Amino acid sequence: MARLVKRTATGPYKVDVSAETKFICGCGLSKSQPFCDGTHNKTARTEDAGKLYWYDTQGNRQECADQYPGITTA
Repeated sequence: MARLVKRTATGPYKVDVSAETKFICGCGLSKSQPFCDGTHNKTARTEDAGKLYWYDTQGNRQECADQYPGITTA
């Protein structure tokens, strides 16, 4: 099932595992999921706050509606 996820993070989530620090992807675009690969540097800084975007497989940004009547949120 396809999902539309509204990202509110502007960067990765820092996680300390034992003596090692890892960063979990917060933008959803990392090619090394679930870990951050720095892709957010190309996207988060150029997105407008309050707008909803989706990215195609080539990484091209598309703006979309933020309200979908009849669709529930969790």
